[in-house]
Amino acid sequence: MTTARPDPTPIMEVGLGFWASKTLLSAVELGVFTELAKGARRREDLGKSLGLHPRGSQDLFDALVALGFLVKDGKGDEAVYRNNEMTDFYLDREKPSYIGGILEMANARLYRYWGDLTEGLKTGKPQNEVKHTGTPIFEELYRDPSRLEGFINAMQGISLPNFEALAEKFDFSKYKTLCDVGGANALLCRTLAARHPHLVCTSWDLPPVEPIAKKAIDRAGLSGRVKTGKGDFFKDPLPKADVLTMGMILHDWNLDNKKMLIGKVYDALPKGGAFIVIENLIDDERKENVLGLLMSLNMLIEFGEAFDFTGADFDRWCKEAGFTRTEVVHLRGPASAGVAYK
Repeated sequence: MTTARPDPTPIMEVGLGFWASKTLLSAVELGVFTELAKGARRREDLGKSLGLHPRGSQDLFDALVALGFLVKDGKGDEAVYRNNEMTDFYLDREKPSYIGGILEMANARLYRYWGDLTEGLKTGKPQNEVKHTGTPIFEELYRDPSRLEGFINAMQGISLPNFEALAEKFDFSKYKTLCDVGGANALLCRTLAARHPHLVCTSWDLPPVEPIAKKAIDRAGLSGRVKTGKGDFFKDPLPKADVLTMGMILHDWNLDNKKMLIGKVYDALPKGGAFIVIENLIDDERKENVLGLLMSLNMLIEFGEAFDFTGADFDRWCKEAGFTRTEVVHLRGPASAGVAYK
């Protein structure tokens, strides 16, 4: 009697997952989806417009079809390729819904650094620019205003769906003022102000970021309702507001700094105020949120001691600081808002 053997397909798909990852990342880099947003194209025409050698173009486009990122109509040389609904919405650079900025950064930076994950797991040390140059990534970015703005804009696409979900799902009606700590280009403030006209919002970040935020606020026509502020949350007290928010900020730091920041937020809030973090919160059993867990490994690559966390972790740290209760509000995909009430 033959014993049924387990299917090894998941092992192969994950073990060789970098093949699929790099295929998508290269397609984004080349502008495949932006080009197809103009209309369906035959392989030869699409390859020429992207500057591709004929040897690889068919394999690339067909692999993207098999991976679920393109649609192919017809067969052979007469087949035409087009975006599907998802890639047309999220991967066309010309649309405000573009989330490819984070993928461009992954292609240019993270793909190489993740090759040293094993070393990071053994040493607990960052495997990014700081390993090669001795200079932390944020310090590198702040030296070059244009590169800093590019990085901030890359983060915008991945954050926007979660900020929109927060604007829809959280009851802001009882609050009048809000400050987004580490607000970058004021995306969260702009999103909330547009949805909740009664809110007066301040986007607060380091001095080199303020001009970037002001430019984005002016473009959105919200300069009357969204303010900017500048400071360093390691050195300065946080601005006072009814609600303080942090979007993908806490996971950048080790436990001591996480607790320090939570303590500063508690001191800045009035009684009845709320602290909201937007993160890829890991499920409390640490079994399900794959992106959240992989993001925590990415924090090892980027910062060493930094890590992502669960809703239960957030609850414990906030109650240690004096907050009375917390809740987790699911946003979209792997992202959630952790909310602590004073």
